[in-house]
Amino acid sequence: MCGIVGYIGDKQAYPILINGLKRLEYRGYDSAGVAIINGETKLFKKKGKVSVLDDYTKDKDLLGTIGMGHTRWATHGEPNDSNAHPHSSQNGKFVLIHNGIIENYEPIKNKLINSGYVFESQTDTEVLANLIEYIYLKGNISAEMAVRMALSRIVGAYALVISCIDEPDQLIAARNSSPLVIGIGENEYFIASDATPIVEHTKSVIYLNNEDVAIIKKGQLVLKTIHSEEELMPKIETLDLNIEYLEKDGYDHFMLKEIYEQPRSIKDTFRGRIGHDLTDVRLGGLLPVMDRLLAAKRFIIVGCGTSWHAGLVGEYLLETLTRIPVEVEYGSEFRYRNPIIYPDDVVIAISQSGETADTLAAIQIAKQAGALVLGICNVVGASIPRETHAGVYTHAGPEIGVASTKAFTAQVTVLTMMAIMIGKRKGLIDNVKTQELVNELLSVPEKIKETLKSDDEFFRIANVFKDTSNAIYLGRGVLFPVALEGALKLKEISYIHAEGYPAAEMKHGPIALIDKNMPVFVLATQDKTYEKVVSNIQEVKARNGIVIAVVTKGDTHIRKIADYVLEIPEANELVTPLLAVIPLQLLSYHIAVLRGCNVDQPRNLAKSVTVE
Repeated sequence: MCGIVGYIGDKQAYPILINGLKRLEYRGYDSAGVAIINGETKLFKKKGKVSVLDDYTKDKDLLGTIGMGHTRWATHGEPNDSNAHPHSSQNGKFVLIHNGIIENYEPIKNKLINSGYVFESQTDTEVLANLIEYIYLKGNISAEMAVRMALSRIVGAYALVISCIDEPDQLIAARNSSPLVIGIGENEYFIASDATPIVEHTKSVIYLNNEDVAIIKKGQLVLKTIHSEEELMPKIETLDLNIEYLEKDGYDHFMLKEIYEQPRSIKDTFRGRIGHDLTDVRLGGLLPVMDRLLAAKRFIIVGCGTSWHAGLVGEYLLETLTRIPVEVEYGSEFRYRNPIIYPDDVVIAISQSGETADTLAAIQIAKQAGALVLGICNVVGASIPRETHAGVYTHAGPEIGVASTKAFTAQVTVLTMMAIMIGKRKGLIDNVKTQELVNELLSVPEKIKETLKSDDEFFRIANVFKDTSNAIYLGRGVLFPVALEGALKLKEISYIHAEGYPAAEMKHGPIALIDKNMPVFVLATQDKTYEKVVSNIQEVKARNGIVIAVVTKGDTHIRKIADYVLEIPEANELVTPLLAVIPLQLLSYHIAVLRGCNVDQPRNLAKSVTVE
C-alpha cells in the first residue's frame, strides 16, 4: 500500500528519489523517508507529506549515486518519524524499505530480543532488518545470502529494497505478493512499487515475480529466487505509459482531470474491440477460453470497493444478456468463508491496480477449485493479469486520484462488452439487438461530454450541501450499484457519512432517518422502474426530506417534485450507469473541495490495497 523507489547508477540519487516519491503520493501514505548510500548511509525520514521531508533535507549532505525512498501507510505502529521507513538494523549493517506485512514478526522479534536486540520502532519492518543482520553476522555470509535466508523464514507479503553497508555498491530487491518493478537505464537501474516513478527515465522494465530476489549493481542485474542459487533470465518488457497522464494538465486536482477524461478512457476501452458492422464484440483476451465461457454454469465476480460496485453492475448486465446466474463477492469475504466453487464456474476478478491482496487470494482459491479465472485490470504487468487464465485490460490510463472514477466506468465498459459478446455467441441476442446495444455504448463518450457541460449546475448544488452531515443514495435495478458508488465517493473524499440502498428498501429502515435535514440522492432515469422510483421520491417528500434526482434530460414530472435535478442524456438502461455516475462524481468532488478536503489523497486511504 506504500510507495517504493530506489536508484543505483551514475546520477545523483536524491533528486530521482524525491521526485519518484512525489509520483507515488497518489498511493496514500502518512510519512516518507530516504536513505543515501555513499560510503556511509545517510538516513532522513519524517512524518507527513513528501514536501515535509524535502524541506527537512534542504541543508543536509545528499550526495550519493545509490539510494532508496519510501512513503509509508501505517500498519504496525502510528505514523511518526521513528516508524517511518527506511529502517536500519541495530548495528547499522542493513538499511531497507518494505511494502507489505510480516505476519510472523512477533515470534521473530522475541527471539531477537532474547539475543540482545533493542528495537526503536513499532514496525514489523525493523524486525526484518534485524533478522537479516543477525543471520549475516552469525553466519559470516554475504548480504545476498543473508537476505535469502531471512526471507525463507518469514510469512507474509513484501516488496523490499535492501542495502548492506559492507557491500555498498549494490542494492537487493525482493518481492512476494506485493508489486515491485525494476527499470533498466544506461548503466543504471530504477526500482519502484509501480511504474509511475520510472516512466520518465526508461521504458524498459522487469516485473519481479513472487519470491524473486534481484542483486543489482550499476552495470549488472542478477535474478534468483529465495530458495535457489540458479540465475534466472529476466523478462524485459516495454512500459505502455505516457508521462502526460501523470500530470494535472491544468486541472486543480487529478480527480477532476480523471472525471473529465472519461469520454476518452471509455472510448479507448472499446476501441478496436467492436466489429465494423457493429454486430460483434471481440475481446481478444477472452477468445482462447470462449468455449468455457459459453459452457459456464455460473459467473462469480470478485472485487473490493469501487470494483465490487462495477461487479454489481456486471451482474445485472450478464444475467440480462447471457442468462447465466451471477454472484458478486467481496474479495475479503470470499477468501475466508470456504466458498463453493465448481470447475464449470467462471470467476471474474476486477481490480484497477491488479494488486489488491484480497482479490489475489480469491483468485488462488478459484484456481485450486478448477474454475476458469478471468481478470479485468487497468495496469499492464500487474499481478492479477499474470495470475489469471485470461482477461481483459481496461484502457483508462493511470488513475492518480485515490477515489476511483474513470477506472469504474472503464470496468463497467468491459463488463458491458463481455455481456454483449457472450450473449451474441450464445444466440440470445441477434444482430439487430447487438447493433442497438453497441450503438448505445459507442454513444456514451459524447453523452458524457454533454453531461460535463452541466458542471456549473452541479457546483451550485454542491454549495447547498457542503455542510451536510449525512446523505442517502437510492437506485433501482442496474442503478442500485451506482447509488452505492455515489455514496462511496462522497464519504471517501468529503468525510460525510453516506449510504446507498435499493430504493424499495428505504421503507425497511432508512426511512426513519429522513427529515428536513437529510439530502436523498435518487437515481430516477426513464426505465421500467421509473414509476416506482417516483413513488419513492414522494415518500421522501412526504417526510420533508430533500430530494436531489438524477433524471433523463427533458423529464418534467420529477422536476416538479424534486428539490434539485441533475440531467443526463437519454440512453438504453444497460448503459445508463456509465452516464448516471458522472453527476455523482462531480457533486462529491465539488463538495469535498468546498469543505477544504484533500481530494486526491483522502485521509487514511490508499490507492492500491496490497495488505489485508
